[in-house]
Order: sequence, then structure tokens, then C-alpha cells
Amino acid sequence: MEKSESELKKIVILLGDPKLFDPVAPGGIWDEDDFETIDKLKAALGEIKGYEFSYLDDHKTFIDDLRGRKGNIDLVFNLCDEGYYNDPRKELHVAALLEILGFPYTGATPQSMAIRLDKSIVKGIARMLGVPTANGILIDVGQTVPDLPTGMDYPLFVKPNNTDAGQGITRKSICHDRGELEAVVAELREGICKEMPILVEDFLSGKDLTTGVIGNPGFASLISLPIAEEDYSMLSPDLPHLCGWEAKWDPQSPYWQTKSIRADLTAETEAIIVEATKRMFKYTECRDYARFDWRLDDNGKPKLLDVNCNPGWCWDSHMVKLSSMIDVTYPQMLEKILEVSIERIDHERTIPTKLYQP
Repeated sequence: MEKSESELKKIVILLGDPKLFDPVAPGGIWDEDDFETIDKLKAALGEIKGYEFSYLDDHKTFIDDLRGRKGNIDLVFNLCDEGYYNDPRKELHVAALLEILGFPYTGATPQSMAIRLDKSIVKGIARMLGVPTANGILIDVGQTVPDLPTGMDYPLFVKPNNTDAGQGITRKSICHDRGELEAVVAELREGICKEMPILVEDFLSGKDLTTGVIGNPGFASLISLPIAEEDYSMLSPDLPHLCGWEAKWDPQSPYWQTKSIRADLTAETEAIIVEATKRMFKYTECRDYARFDWRLDDNGKPKLLDVNCNPGWCWDSHMVKLSSMIDVTYPQMLEKILEVSIERIDHERTIPTKLYQP
């Protein structure tokens, strides 16, 4: 029996603002692919029963629009990974506003997003938990390129410390000598890293891997998604194997042809990745869904690269590709995220608030 309109859970979808400049998008503006992505999201959500969906994407009236619906929203589906006013550094501000306004919402907390946005902090947490990561150094704003510490050698992987979506990562990010390293650091400082540290790591030459989690630790609904690897077999031999800005945003790039396939790993390697991924999910305070990037080193040992709380949700995103490997469709993946979010929120409501009393 179909639910009546009053029985449907009212879900508000928060999105980026298509009218504002978007520094991540090519040319800084939304194109036909972006609007097609939103259309496919709406079509997928339209297949899910039991919910009534509405959408907010005008950031200038964002707060007032939410306040106007107070008492008439069961859940906010936070898909605003562009950030407040399409500022990637303000992705956590959207979650903070939802906290302040008192709306239950899907995905990561502001704290988790702040952790994830600083790759050096993620590396530090990983090492404290015994999760292997690549050797690396942080070059601060204004600091000259230092001598490499013992244990690090070329080739090196150079990237901004505080970005995602492949920003600042291109084929030139792999450096084979000090001259290339200094040139890439100088170029980043003239562009995206004017006021941002630069992370330099050993370049791991093995398989480029990603995996995901849907659910929350301690709940039976927790799902570990399969591990996928990037297939770079179609690239010419002179191109480094990495998934950067060109692979994600430039249809004219040879990297655009790369694809994700199910990873062929030993049982031991897969077990290490799955267990460590769950540990990092918990200790970086992810919620509901997240994606984790890994890479094998020259000896086939897995090392964590990145934590992506509130990862890309688009129809062609890695999360959708991972889900499809266990025959979960795009609408089913979105529905599962909603279900585990509601499960978590219902559980949190049973926990009494405890105020600190000296």
C-alpha cells in the first residue's frame, strides 16, 4: 500500500549553487554535464519510495529557506560538496549551519570535514593507529624546498595539502629530480597554494585503489564496498599513473579514458585494507558513507592516501561504481545512505544529552 502524503518522510536535498562561480569546475561555471548530473540525481531519488524530496540550491537564501521549513523536515540530505557559496574550503560550514539550526542531516560532521581537508592530519592519525601511509614531508607557505629526509627518494608525488577533487594534481605532479620538484612547488605557489602548505610524498608505483563504506560502526547495516583499481592500461607509457584533475574534469585529456575495475588483490592485502578502512572511518569521525584511497608500494604493500567523507555522489562517481560491483544501483545506493543516516539519527535520539558539571 502506498503511503499517504502525510506519512512520507520529508527530505531536503542541499546542493551547490549553479548561479555562483565554482572554482573546481572547468571555467568556473556549471555546464551541461553538471545539470545532467542533477537531473539524474532527481530521477534516481524519484525511484525511491517512502520519501518526499525537495531541493535547495540558492546559497543567498539558504539559511532563511531552511528556517522557513523548521518543523517540516525529517532529514537534510547534505549533497553540497561544493561548499557554502561554492567555496570548497567551506564544505564544513554547511554541516556547521545545519548543526546550529538544529536539523538532522546525512554524512560527516564539521569536525570530520576539517580533519579530512588536511591531508597531513589524516596521515598523522593513520600513523597513530598503525595504518601505513607513504613517507612524506610538508612544505609550509614561504618555506624553501628542504633536503629530503632519510628514507625518501625520487620519484615523488607533489600535491596541495588542503584540497580535493584532484585540484592541483596533474601529470607534472610526479617529480623525478630536485629540479622538477622545485618547478612544481613554484607553480603551485603561483596558483592554488598561495596560502596553503604543499605535501610531498613517495610516489607509490603499485595499483591505485579505492574502497568505500556505507553505514556506521556498531550497526548491523555497515557495508564494506569492494576495492576497485584504476585501469591505466590505455595511457601511453610516458604518462604517470595517477587520478588527478585531468582524469576528473578534462574530457580532452588522455586520462579521461581511465576506468575503474574490481581490484585483483591477495586475500591478505584486501583484509588489511578493509580493516584499516573501518578503523580510519571511526577515528576520522566519518558518518553514513565515505570513500578511502589507497595505493600499493613497489613491494605490493598497501598504504593509505586519503580519506573522503561525504565523497562524490554523482551517477558516475567512484561510490556508484563501487556499489555497482555488488549489484547495487544508483537509486539503491542513495536509498541505503538515507536508511543508515536515519538509523543513526534515531539511535542518537535515544541517548540522553549529558551536560558537563564541575
